[in-house]
Amino acid sequence: MRVQVRDTNCCFNVIGKYYLVDSGYANRPGYLAPYKGTKYHLQEYREAPEPQGKTEIFNYAHSSLRNVIERSFGVLKMKWRMMKEVPSYAPHIQSQIIVACCALHNFIRVSGIGDRHFARCDRDDNYVPAEACADQPETIPPSGSSDSELMNAFRESIAIGLANRT
Repeated sequence: MRVQVRDTNCCFNVIGKYYLVDSGYANRPGYLAPYKGTKYHLQEYREAPEPQGKTEIFNYAHSSLRNVIERSFGVLKMKWRMMKEVPSYAPHIQSQIIVACCALHNFIRVSGIGDRHFARCDRDDNYVPAEACADQPETIPPSGSSDSELMNAFRESIAIGLANRT
């Protein structure tokens, strides 16, 4: 799940694209991980008080965004089976296939055509298609290298910004 982040107020000059990754990955350049030791999964927030503090607020926003992305890719894989084989193509072709599938999806939604795949997601906020988890890369173990310091500072600036907006 790659998301482009542009933070013009950030003094760390970390502008680019980042994979939103789970806590099994290190928070390092190109990978934006949640805070460890703080609740993360949406289920943990459902029957609990509102997220408190910058780390919980960040983890909640991070988990919510990852959930939407996973659900979307899961449904796109159900709808267009070629999405399951995207890794066998060159990266520039992969991105074109994904953009084309998203454009087709948006056309269907805007046209008001019934879409049984996304209808299930519309009805059930907790539904994540099994296809969303298929063919995921192996987890990269966290490292304690100094490469992570820049991303940790960047994540901290995002967390502070999220906490201050309420």
